Amino acid sequence: MTRPFASVVNLGCRVNRVESDRITSDLASAGFALVDQQDADLIVINTCAVTGEAESKTRKAVRHALGLPNEPIVIVTGCVVNLHPGELTELSPRVIAEPSKIDVARTAARAAGLSLRTDASAGEHHDLGDLLGRSRLGIKVQDGCNNRCSYCIVWKARGPERSVPVEAVLRQVREAERADIPEVVLTGVNLGAYDGADAEDSHVEIDELLRIILHETDIPQVRLSSLEPMDVDERLIDAMVAGGERVAPFLHLPLQSGCTATLERMNRPYTAEQYEATVAMIRGKLPAASISCDIIAGFPGETEEEFAQSRALCERVGFSRMHVFRYSARPGTPAAEAPDQVAPEVMAARASELRAVAERCAQADAALRVGTCENAVLEYGNRGTLGSFHRVIVDDVPLDRAGSLVRVRVDAMDDRGILHAHVLRGNDDQSVAPNASDGSAEGEGRR
Repeated sequence: MTRPFASVVNLGCRVNRVESDRITSDLASAGFALVDQQDADLIVINTCAVTGEAESKTRKAVRHALGLPNEPIVIVTGCVVNLHPGELTELSPRVIAEPSKIDVARTAARAAGLSLRTDASAGEHHDLGDLLGRSRLGIKVQDGCNNRCSYCIVWKARGPERSVPVEAVLRQVREAERADIPEVVLTGVNLGAYDGADAEDSHVEIDELLRIILHETDIPQVRLSSLEPMDVDERLIDAMVAGGERVAPFLHLPLQSGCTATLERMNRPYTAEQYEATVAMIRGKLPAASISCDIIAGFPGETEEEFAQSRALCERVGFSRMHVFRYSARPGTPAAEAPDQVAPEVMAARASELRAVAERCAQADAALRVGTCENAVLEYGNRGTLGSFHRVIVDDVPLDRAGSLVRVRVDAMDDRGILHAHVLRGNDDQSVAPNASDGSAEGEGRR
């Protein structure tokens, strides 16, 4: 029997990306051949509902899939399906809604007339690294959110916070080890809220989970994905420090606004001052850390003065990356009904200013890496990503080293902002951390 062709389309956040990877692996194990959308008999779309625009993109993606020449079956899963699946299934009888991502492969097999494999060798016909085509594997350790940010509907789509048991996390890390994947990324909708159980049913928080992974596995590098700033404490940073070279010196801390009054309207559970204090604590303990953020321009009620405060905080912190978003009203959220909505042209201008700040800060943070030593995961020949998440070209490695992790010294930064490095040999690892002389968020090295 010819293997049916399937394709997976991912929309939305980092957690969706990890879930889509798992769906891809499950489909391959179920007997599907993974192909491009154009050639697929069945297409899985992992949907996103974080904004009204994201939901519109989801509907567009479903209509596009339905219009392909093979007339594929389209299975939709993810946040839009959890909120209102009828909006998608009414588009065509060929659309199947599957709320449970772990059941997508089963639903796909049934729709394609396959007998789902249940034997022990079901997943052995493909290599995880080759299948996903990348050098890092995301591992979802947590789902759901108990926060109620006034612009967000994810808590409704994802449900309450829940965590993956420690042993299940370790199984996935070991799966990455067996596939020679050098880096795993721990992800979750609210990663810092991790509260999993170990074999003795004891509660394990995110810092303890990190220590267990480092002790129980030989995975070369662990990276933490997005963490809410109020969930980052000294215990977590101490665990990162204790992990040494095996923990990527990088944290993504969503900011959303650098103005306390705006944060209050967003229903974010911290102040701008608390955010900066957290950054100062991180840099005091882990000077090599690079820090990125999300930030929203033009939230309802944001005045020029509030925006100026937000921009100034970004400049003081000196983020290595800033993901800048114009506020997008999400129907069903309090912010969408709030007074004093900011005019689109004002939002666009503010977003442009923030992107200019982002570019300057990224260049400054990258420049601080010159002369320091870090791990680099090679992804395309000699091109890869440093532990600090900066792009790097390792000038003295063969082009066939993609998929490996090497320890490098950063030599220079070119006029595109890309770092160049060489592989460490012997006792070459004698660098100091970036900004090591100043652990504050306001040091001159971060301006």
